[in-house]
Amino acid sequence: MAEFTLRRLEQGHTRIRNVPIAVTPEGFWCCPSPAAIQKTLKNQNLQDRHRATSPLHSKASSLHRPSLPPVDKRSVSTSLRSRLISDEQRCPNSSTATPVSSKAPERPQKLNVESQQRKISVGFGQLETSDLKVTLHGKGGTSVRMSVHKNILAENSSFFADKLSGLSPVPQIEMADCEDVEIFVETVGLMYCKEIKHRLIKQSVSRVLRILKVAETLGFQACIKSCLNYLEAAPWIGEEEDDVVSSVRRLQDDNYGISPILNRVASDLSNQPNDTLSHIMELVLESTEDRGRREMKSLVLKLLKEINLKTNGTVEICTESLYSSCQRCLESLLNLFRQASEPGFSDRSLESKDPVVRQITLEADNLIWLLEILVDRNAADEFTLMWASQNELAELHTKVPTMSRHLVSCITCRLFVGIGNGEMLPSKETRKLLLHVWLQPLINDYSWLQHGSRSFDRKVVEEGIGRTILTLSLEDQQSILLSWLGCFLKASDNCPNLQRAFEVWWRRTFIRPYVEQHGSDLQSGKA
Repeated sequence: MAEFTLRRLEQGHTRIRNVPIAVTPEGFWCCPSPAAIQKTLKNQNLQDRHRATSPLHSKASSLHRPSLPPVDKRSVSTSLRSRLISDEQRCPNSSTATPVSSKAPERPQKLNVESQQRKISVGFGQLETSDLKVTLHGKGGTSVRMSVHKNILAENSSFFADKLSGLSPVPQIEMADCEDVEIFVETVGLMYCKEIKHRLIKQSVSRVLRILKVAETLGFQACIKSCLNYLEAAPWIGEEEDDVVSSVRRLQDDNYGISPILNRVASDLSNQPNDTLSHIMELVLESTEDRGRREMKSLVLKLLKEINLKTNGTVEICTESLYSSCQRCLESLLNLFRQASEPGFSDRSLESKDPVVRQITLEADNLIWLLEILVDRNAADEFTLMWASQNELAELHTKVPTMSRHLVSCITCRLFVGIGNGEMLPSKETRKLLLHVWLQPLINDYSWLQHGSRSFDRKVVEEGIGRTILTLSLEDQQSILLSWLGCFLKASDNCPNLQRAFEVWWRRTFIRPYVEQHGSDLQSGKA
């Protein structure tokens, strides 16, 4: 670690501030960041204000001392063969020689240090052989003057090669409105490095992208390739990923070798999305390890929702493979119910029954997960028809112990909630069939669902069932609700509470016809 000297001349005094900067093995010094420069000047400005407000202790202090000539101090490192000196504009003598009254001392005029131009000099290589001055004018009034070598710049940069190709000698190049002075200086310094790659190691991705941008502007081919090699090997995720991809695609030149970088976020495989998704789905559906299965189901469902959200549903995930998985799960579930409903199954040993019961739970859980994916993709109408058509499964339902079958009723609950919320729009025949086939099995499991399922929300399910019933014809509403009333009067809390739907049906049946009839009579009488 070396130091550079930031020298500031104000009111005839010379102050020196040392700020640490980095030194390369080749012997050039990196320019300090603008934040370091401004922090240094700010601290000096605070010291000046403190001195200006302190009382004067001698009579001779009624007049300011004349300005002292500036002291020219330089920090020279012969081993590194480099130099960096910082100067600021000098204040006029008139501003420092203002007389002060002995009765009421006047405060010296405050100087706006921030508005003054900061000048920094940077030397590269052997300064005694430098033959070119490059001055950068950046934001905030910062100016950097670089002592460089024409042959180094022309050899590495097509930009400087064009600038220096004129017939007349070019002792100095001025560059106004430089967006990133700090990185510009560092990029020029890289022209003096034998191995640019070594200088980029341990740099942040964002800083390398800044260097890449400047190198592209300067036509610094070796630096561009080194930056791309760094980006190809370095890890980057999140916001960095978008920045890297946009910066690399801006090059639009395969000669740089940008394909390995872009292959990290894009693939040439044309059949990847649907085939890969199907493979992932099968792995999750076939898993029997509870924790991994649960976590991956949650993750895949979240990622699929993200696809649908960020692409506005324009990216199609093939629903055919989803329904193929649904059909396999339904077939497996039906076979398991056949086994569990066989005479004497309940008398078997626990070791004999447990695999069947566990597999019923897994297949029902699989179907609930697949249904959630289909609902999110607005493609669950066909699933509703598939489930409503499972007459044999519904008949076997009562022959299987409640503890083993209750999760199957959760599928029915989810369908009723989806229809009630408008998440799916099956036909009238499908809705009627669903209620006819699966409402009674759901009522049979209702007590167990309330006490044995932590995710069960009674109010939401009852609202969904009631709304589904009210989508049917008035005659169908009456038939289903009167059947429900008989169950509710016997079971009460162990039966879904559909009183809200019952009230709506009641008003539609007994009140609306009367109001409509007498309302028309009143209108005709007025006429």
